[in-house]
Amino acid sequence: MNTPSVATPISAVLITLNSERLLGSVLDALQWCAEIVVVDSGSTDSTLQIARERGARVLHRDFDGFGPQKRFAVAQAVHDWVLVVDADEVVTPELRAEIQNRVGREEGVVGYNVPISLIFMERLMRYGSEYKMPHLRLFNRTFGTYNLSHVHEDVELSGGRVLTLKDHMLHDSYGSMHEYFEKLNRYTTAGARELDRRGRKASTAQVVFRLPLTFLKEYLLKKNILNGYPGFVWSLFSAMYPVVKYAKLHELQQKRPSPEERPVRMYENRTH
Repeated sequence: MNTPSVATPISAVLITLNSERLLGSVLDALQWCAEIVVVDSGSTDSTLQIARERGARVLHRDFDGFGPQKRFAVAQAVHDWVLVVDADEVVTPELRAEIQNRVGREEGVVGYNVPISLIFMERLMRYGSEYKMPHLRLFNRTFGTYNLSHVHEDVELSGGRVLTLKDHMLHDSYGSMHEYFEKLNRYTTAGARELDRRGRKASTAQVVFRLPLTFLKEYLLKKNILNGYPGFVWSLFSAMYPVVKYAKLHELQQKRPSPEERPVRMYENRTH
């Protein structure tokens, strides 16, 4: 691996599962880091081979949620400053240069929000909330780490300032419509279970009215209309996500017997 040209060494951290589609490009863009740590949860494609060929330290851990998995991965890093990258996100040369020029040189800073821009249907989405959306991905782990949320995990830091970088990573998350709906199914199921654990309820109105309202917000208010056909499709899919998640939550709660019903059902089971 190349010797880093930054005074403060940075560990790049990734979690993977069957991530061969873009992993080579992702890791090639991280060769300036002092180390690359990959925590895999059981890939059966060429993910592990790609990671090892590019000098990454590869570890295995069974997946039990995004928060716990990323927290474990961050803890395996050698250096305190960590850059957390998903297996479908590529650090641009401009972002690399900005990180090298800023980390360790700004007093009192313990983390940086990294702007992330979506590539969808092979197009950079230059309009809407998916362009340069800031995410806390670069931080000093002595001041905090990931929470334990199973989905939509966050980094929680204390004791210093968090700034936002100017340049971005490119997020090419969906290789095809088929892959999008596979991820939609996994994430909405995990999201519904997380909401259920938190005691959230799903009403029929939430399921029925959320789709048109979310679509109009994404397509018109957030200006995805300016992204052309990909912007229309993205707005539609973005509106579908919460609807599917809350529909699954509604289904989950409808199948669970209420406290009043449980004794009756238990009695019925004993009599058959």
